Amino acid sequence: MPETILPAGTMAPDFTLSATPDQTLSLSELRGRPVILAFYPADWSPVCGDQMALYNEVLPAFKDAGATLLGISVDSVWCHQAFAQDRHLRFNLLADFEPKGEVARRYGAYDAQHGMTRRALFVIDKEGAIAWSYLSPTAVNPGADGILDALDKLQAQSSGKAG
Repeated sequence: MPETILPAGTMAPDFTLSATPDQTLSLSELRGRPVILAFYPADWSPVCGDQMALYNEVLPAFKDAGATLLGISVDSVWCHQAFAQDRHLRFNLLADFEPKGEVARRYGAYDAQHGMTRRALFVIDKEGAIAWSYLSPTAVNPGADGILDALDKLQAQSSGKAG
């Protein structure tokens, strides 16, 4: 299993995944604003539940930075729907379900040995390039500090260009 995920400076591979049983979302639809991709192993695992609950709490700060948060795992849209309702999540969970883990593989975030997504974070800038990426150990909640720092840097860069 490769230990590396796509690094900063790489163009983020576009994808289209199911957000609900009858709606899809493409990364390219969000071009022009920062996007946070939070790949995680499984909806109902304790660490993933804590991680997604934390992001739900930090969502206003992500939105203040103009960013859209997307959670991605290999679970089905039905599983995501039940999990999001149970946890009162206010952001999209995308199903990298079939072909299983195809998008995670393109980002270097698929664990083929265990058949699940690795815990990886990406902040993508307005132009579609990866500004920051981080691979966390599966059993560790990576928190939100790295994401917030990356968003702060993007905001500083864009205000520096404007001034």
